Amino acid sequence: MSFSPGTTTSGTAKPKPPKPVAAGKVYLTGAGPGDPELITLKAVRLLGAADLVLIDDLVHRAVLEHARPDARIVEVGKRGGCKSTPQAFIERLMIRAARAGNIVVRLKGGDPFVFGRGGEEVIALEAAGVNVEVISGVTAGIAAPAAAGIPVTHRGLARGVTLITGHTRDGAAPDWKALAALVQAAGTTLVIYMGMKNIAAMCNELQRAGLSAATPAAAVQSGTCDGQRHVTATLATLAAAVAGARLASPAVIVIGAVAQLARGELDSAIRRAA
Repeated sequence: MSFSPGTTTSGTAKPKPPKPVAAGKVYLTGAGPGDPELITLKAVRLLGAADLVLIDDLVHRAVLEHARPDARIVEVGKRGGCKSTPQAFIERLMIRAARAGNIVVRLKGGDPFVFGRGGEEVIALEAAGVNVEVISGVTAGIAAPAAAGIPVTHRGLARGVTLITGHTRDGAAPDWKALAALVQAAGTTLVIYMGMKNIAAMCNELQRAGLSAATPAAAVQSGTCDGQRHVTATLATLAAAVAGARLASPAVIVIGAVAQLARGELDSAIRRAA
């Protein structure tokens, strides 16, 4: 009997050995939306090879079980309203460590290229001549609504999804008129990251821009994690529902027809507020 290389006698393919990890390199790595089991296999492999792990505040610490026991772990958390590690310091640390021949994993919540400053870091690392690779992760703007039963796209309800941030470096406001039209006329879902602090103002701006006050809306706190909670309401009543339930960051806000598909609300008080 003969068989080709890479197969067993039963005909099943042998698993390929993992690719070696290059030294002197930075991996901008997404850890997923919160649930430590939603990290990718590639991220797990890189954590097991890393000399240095720079970990963000919103990353579940259980994922560090995959890191080497002798790896250096540095907290570089960033969260709105709290003291944050300067971005320039993080970039200098990655450059210095990679130039010394270390394998560096910059571990970010969600996906590095979705409000994760990954683009800024790639530019800084490449300008310094450092080898860098982006390892995609599951972003909270998709996973948190899904964990609450909300599909951000749905045939017949939402033709697409728009992801925006409620917090910008320069404080500039989004084009609310354009966003309102995307939801109302184009039938897309609006997902807002980092918007809980200004939720009432944003809901009011969308209404002033022409979006119906009756548009379904929801907010999901700590999506995919043990402490997950959510409320559903309308655009006009979402801020009151969030306040009544005492929801807080980290959370995402979902505006559009698909929000009505969320699982049951928290309690009767929240239903009255909505």
